[in-house]
Amino acid sequence: MAKIPLVDLKAQYESIKPEIDAAIQRVIANTSFIGGKEVSDFENAFAAFQRTQRCVGVASGTAAIYLVLKALGVGPGDEVITTPHTFIATVEPIELLGAKTVFVDIDPQTYNIDPAQIEAAITSRTRVIMPVHLYGQIAPMEAIMEIARRHGLSVVEDAAQAHGAERNGQRAGAWGAAACFSFYPGKNLGAYGDGGAVCTNDAALADKIAKLRDHGRTSKYAHDEIGYGERLDSLQAAILGAKLPHLDAWNAGRRAVAAIYDAALKDVPGVRTPHVDPAGLPIYHIYCVQVEGDRDSILKALNGRGVGAGIHYPIPCHLQGAMAHGGQGVGSFPVSERAAAAILSLPIYAEMSSSDAEAVIDALIESLNAG
Repeated sequence: MAKIPLVDLKAQYESIKPEIDAAIQRVIANTSFIGGKEVSDFENAFAAFQRTQRCVGVASGTAAIYLVLKALGVGPGDEVITTPHTFIATVEPIELLGAKTVFVDIDPQTYNIDPAQIEAAITSRTRVIMPVHLYGQIAPMEAIMEIARRHGLSVVEDAAQAHGAERNGQRAGAWGAAACFSFYPGKNLGAYGDGGAVCTNDAALADKIAKLRDHGRTSKYAHDEIGYGERLDSLQAAILGAKLPHLDAWNAGRRAVAAIYDAALKDVPGVRTPHVDPAGLPIYHIYCVQVEGDRDSILKALNGRGVGAGIHYPIPCHLQGAMAHGGQGVGSFPVSERAAAAILSLPIYAEMSSSDAEAVIDALIESLNAG
């Protein structure tokens, strides 16, 4: 069988090659590589797409989180509540700002933060709750926002995997103080390098982040605070701008592939398909199943059959060496730990054919039986 990648960026490029090539050539011809119309046009378009008032383009999703937390005044002595079942980039900005990461375990069905456990983690030092809209499904924001309101806390959405995802008709950025996006190439909306953005309805917060990303400048050589070199470059903005009009259709394509997987795998012994919250419209950045048995052997067997499956994420953040100072060992967050030991990410992308999806299903069933 032909190899089926986890995500096929070449197929995506080929589907809109003239638009991408024209965007790249336009930036090169204009020689406006930093800032300018390409960036502002994309910011306006992405804000409209996410249904927020403002978007500020930045250098990466990690920079987006860092700059939002910095703009909110998070620093030494403060605490930020988030989930251990995520990529380390969720946690890095908290730690780099000198604040303390406070983990809360996940819901066993959705893999998103469990609101029922948040309140017990709040202390007098808590400043921010940061849910992660993992795998393309928005966290239960109504409950999270209610907790935040009761305790006077800010909510920052890690929306790195949630471009266009919805919950009760609202997209990321319309819930908390801001939503932080990554445009890493493999994302549903991916650049051809690093990139990120902050979406918000808070004009003052957007202005603060825009200043911080650009060395704290108020004019070309005037700087009234120390900032950072964390701008979204014009080439990436142009590429993202060319892709954005296709994103809703691409997300729908992913949901169609997910529907094929769901139907075929729902009754297969040893496989648990993703749970979709009835309030949500997921975008399936990742199609994640749980498998019984030796997950790593099943993954190896799948890869040996030409299926580019993977794992997101095999080591919870509290067990990472970089977070050893937190003193939270095995057993601290059992739901996250069980998920990390059993999850498999199956190939999913908008251009994926039904026959490729069926081949992945067959290979998974064969790999389960072989294990």
